[in-house]
Amino acid sequence: MKKVDIRLSSIQDVRNFVNIVGKYDMDIDLASGRYIVDAKSIMGIFSLDLLQPITLTAQNDDCDDLMEEIKEYIVK
Repeated sequence: MKKVDIRLSSIQDVRNFVNIVGKYDMDIDLASGRYIVDAKSIMGIFSLDLLQPITLTAQNDDCDDLMEEIKEYIVK
């Protein structure tokens, strides 16, 4: 399991992010406060508070390719 904080600042960011994570056959969740949604769901993502960083949890230890593809969204 790997956790990182991400920021999705625009509708285009959300669309691109969902297209990226949709390619991976693993469970990927996004959490904001007490809400957790499937990272592959555009509607779920828009139900979160996008003004704050969101915690991404990849339910697979072998997720280096995913992390490389979403590096522009990772908050450092």
